[in-house]
Amino acid sequence: MKSLLLLPALILLLASCRQPNTGQVQVISSKLDTTLIPKNVKYKGSIDTAVKFSDKDGEHLILTTEDDAIDTGHRQTGVYLHAYCYTIKDNKWTPSWQLYDYTDECEFDISGGFLAKTFAITDLNHDGKAEVWLMYNLACRSDVSPSDVKIIMHEGSKKYALRGNSRVKVNATDYYGGDYKFDEAFKHGPKEFIDYAKQLWNHNLNEGFDEAHPAGKFN
Repeated sequence: MKSLLLLPALILLLASCRQPNTGQVQVISSKLDTTLIPKNVKYKGSIDTAVKFSDKDGEHLILTTEDDAIDTGHRQTGVYLHAYCYTIKDNKWTPSWQLYDYTDECEFDISGGFLAKTFAITDLNHDGKAEVWLMYNLACRSDVSPSDVKIIMHEGSKKYALRGNSRVKVNATDYYGGDYKFDEAFKHGPKEFIDYAKQLWNHNLNEGFDEAHPAGKFN
């Protein structure tokens, strides 16, 4: 299980800093000390990310967590990923949306987690509403095959999803995977969202190897 990520300021992409002077409320975010998480904010698993942010809809906090299942032989058989977003309403933290994904009952090699340096809070379309970006993978496999990879973005209660698989190197010259598909929300959403999702995917496409110029990039 990963330890708490101390996110550098550059990971929290404050796109609102480039926002023109239109009277819109700026999106502002900061790391949250986990010892200061309010008692009525409930979550499962070990915390990876804890962030507070504010936008035109008010004050929010988001937690990403990971949990696993271990069998009697001390073998990992399940990976469970959570994200929780809370918003201040009537002076108390109230759940606004959640993410839950998992793979379990795996008899082979299991893996999964939120990908490092992919969490971000942006305001790409400069409307004063924060976009929260999450990217993670999950796999149960017995060979060299891609893992399932997802980019999930929330702008308020509206969810956007890109689903695909990682790109793996099967031998010295051949690669497999890297396919993806946008959901309808992305397809009909602002171009800025599509462009950012493509960039995020490109930078995290490869699994288990590293190349300066990987094939399979988006056009």
